[in-house]
Amino acid sequence: MSGGIDSSVAALLLLEQGFEVLGISFRSYAYPPACQTTSSPYCSNLDSIHDARSLALKLNIPHYELDLKPEFEKLVIREFVNEYLEGRTPNPCIICNPRIKWGELLKRADQLDCEFIATGHYAQLMESDGRWYLAQASDENKDQSYVLWRLSQEQLKRSIFPLGAYTKSQIRSMAIAKGFNNLAIKRESYEICFIPDNDYSRFIGEQDMVPARAIGQGTIIDIEGNTIGNHKGYPYYTVGQKITFKSKGESILFVKHINAGKNLLMVAPRESLMDKGFYIKDFNGQKYESLTDGLKVQTKIRQKDPLTDAIVYNEGSRMRVELQDYVFAVAPGQSAVFYKDGHLIGGGFIV
Repeated sequence: MSGGIDSSVAALLLLEQGFEVLGISFRSYAYPPACQTTSSPYCSNLDSIHDARSLALKLNIPHYELDLKPEFEKLVIREFVNEYLEGRTPNPCIICNPRIKWGELLKRADQLDCEFIATGHYAQLMESDGRWYLAQASDENKDQSYVLWRLSQEQLKRSIFPLGAYTKSQIRSMAIAKGFNNLAIKRESYEICFIPDNDYSRFIGEQDMVPARAIGQGTIIDIEGNTIGNHKGYPYYTVGQKITFKSKGESILFVKHINAGKNLLMVAPRESLMDKGFYIKDFNGQKYESLTDGLKVQTKIRQKDPLTDAIVYNEGSRMRVELQDYVFAVAPGQSAVFYKDGHLIGGGFIV
């Protein structure tokens, strides 16, 4: 339970369906001492835990607060920062979900003798021929199946997604009908939970594991190899990021390639970042354990991107993905997730 409208209404729905419900919230990162006396973006997770506890009290269900800061630091934050140090673009939710929200919470569920875990994610769980997989949510604008592609068969079969068949407006109406008007008007958080001010550069620069060379000034070159400027440190940039060069008459170029070893950025016009193909690694199958060569699918490389028709081919430990249309800024480290008829069939990391 996050204290927000989605996980709260999920708990309400489960109670109405006759489940015995236990609420669990977890602390994922250290809060500054100021959170004891004041409110700030850095205290948002702590405030949400208080809200979740209050809701559980109103629903007359037990509420447990777990301290997962050591696990979160080891399994999520360190990999998130390391991906940037390697010049890649990670999605922290995709790192966190199989390891913390399912991996660690299922351990606690076993300790509490709970059969399932339920979340407020907008996705629908399906089963066919002994395999568990996700389908896109009824509310296309809220569908979150993209960030759940790494969930294993064991994790999926012990999951419940109460909100998958509803739209966000229906969920707000349910909250109001049950007397929880405050949930319906509560601001939704779109930031990374451990970077509540959304300042990636600040966060990365504060980490002890970041070497001095990585956050020092480096060179920017164009696609011909000409030096055209300097940057403040390659981990602070991602493929597709816009950079304005005032010395070139306010010209705007985009990061096309990051060379972590040389602390070097290559920039180019936007059209140079349009691609019709890429490779992925670490494929995880949901509806199908593996994909046949030449399978026609739909894919997206960012959660809010539209689906694009594609064909996949197996090439050893990797898969080659051919797109029907061009997409902008295919970034190593991002996830490509594959769908067919609205069903999530699998995904992998772009290389």
